Amino acid sequence: MADALTLDPQWNRDFMGRDPLALLDQVYRRYGPEVILASSFGAEDVVLIDMACQVAAAPEVFCLDTGLLFPETYALIERIVARYPIRYRAVQPRLSLAQQAGEFGPELWARDPAACCGLRKVEPVLRVLDGKRAWITGIRRDQSPTRKNAQLMEWDEAHHLVKVNPLAYWSEEMVWEYIERRGLEYNPLHDENYPSIGCAPCTRAVQPGEPSRAGRWSGFDKTECGLHAD
Repeated sequence: MADALTLDPQWNRDFMGRDPLALLDQVYRRYGPEVILASSFGAEDVVLIDMACQVAAAPEVFCLDTGLLFPETYALIERIVARYPIRYRAVQPRLSLAQQAGEFGPELWARDPAACCGLRKVEPVLRVLDGKRAWITGIRRDQSPTRKNAQLMEWDEAHHLVKVNPLAYWSEEMVWEYIERRGLEYNPLHDENYPSIGCAPCTRAVQPGEPSRAGRWSGFDKTECGLHAD
């Protein structure tokens, strides 16, 4: 079990402005099998998987499979798993969609998206992170106001482990430059104005001038699923 003492604040200074590969290399050296990469298979996540496979043998990757992901997302997962030597885990909620509907009523996401995320994302991630010392995410500071203070490495009090955000200081342009340079697979919904892709019922295309996460939980006062700061 990790504790706050396992977080070295010097790393935030040492790796500022450096290639995220350098940080990832040290993270895998330090935490080894006790680090896991979280992926929703958005643009940032395919970048991180590509990077992780350059510095670690068979890095462990998980996705919260809510049962409500876009068909395009499931298809991308298959291609990524076939392309990279990752240990992939599809983490599912305790309740099936039918069980959730029976207990909470149909389409809970349309009435109470926070409750739905709690059941289909927040609880499952507690299980997958149990016993880990660190997790890696694709959070970037410019994604939303709630992420503007993200550090390269920080203590995740909610999950009691180190949280690593290698792309915290990258711009969207830098992400796409890397994808193009490396010839990476990505979700085709990105080409249809979906910069942030979550569950199909709670994600729409972003209109010109809107923030990148405006398409998530549109119509609700909600910008995060509960895994990160809200």
